[in-house]
Amino acid sequence: MAQKIESLAKKQPGFLGMESVREGERGITISYWDDLQSIKDWKHNPTHLEAQKQGKQRWYQSYQVRICHIEKSYSFEAL
Repeated sequence: MAQKIESLAKKQPGFLGMESVREGERGITISYWDDLQSIKDWKHNPTHLEAQKQGKQRWYQSYQVRICHIEKSYSFEAL
């Protein structure tokens, strides 16, 4: 389901990217969007809603959603 949702999100207007990490039973997925309206539109996507429903019923005991605004981003990578 995660691959299906990521593929669908990539086609959604306003989608900028996604990062995901899993370790054992814990994981985090961060999706990046152009603006708050794009996030709202994604939240109401019918396939995404069905995935959320299945997640609550089958995979997750709990989860958190945080909507944040990135003011600045930079990185370092050793040669």
